[in-house]
Amino acid sequence: MSSGAWAPKTTKPLGWRELPAIGGYVIEPMSTAKNNTGSWRTERPVINQDACIRCRTCWIYCPEPAILELDKPYVTKDGRRYELTYEIDYDHCKGCGICAHECPTKAITMVPEGAEE
Repeated sequence: MSSGAWAPKTTKPLGWRELPAIGGYVIEPMSTAKNNTGSWRTERPVINQDACIRCRTCWIYCPEPAILELDKPYVTKDGRRYELTYEIDYDHCKGCGICAHECPTKAITMVPEGAEE
């Protein structure tokens, strides 16, 4: 087998720290809640609280979930009052961008990791 493709040396499932750099798989949903995995990101989502309409779309689509729904009131610059605030759990966000892609108001933007908001 000289195709150069990576082949597993065992049939035992690997943990996330043991996966090859070319990719991997998750066999236990939400297993990453036990580990801080935010260092995988190259981009991070940033929520514009004034543009967010609290539709929960980002919260629903986030595969981790790294979108936190908080009982934290927020008043926008134009005076709209919300009882909920959405924030990103950067310890578990992997920067996949699904939240930004699905946001109907484009209130979430992806910025390069380390860049100013």
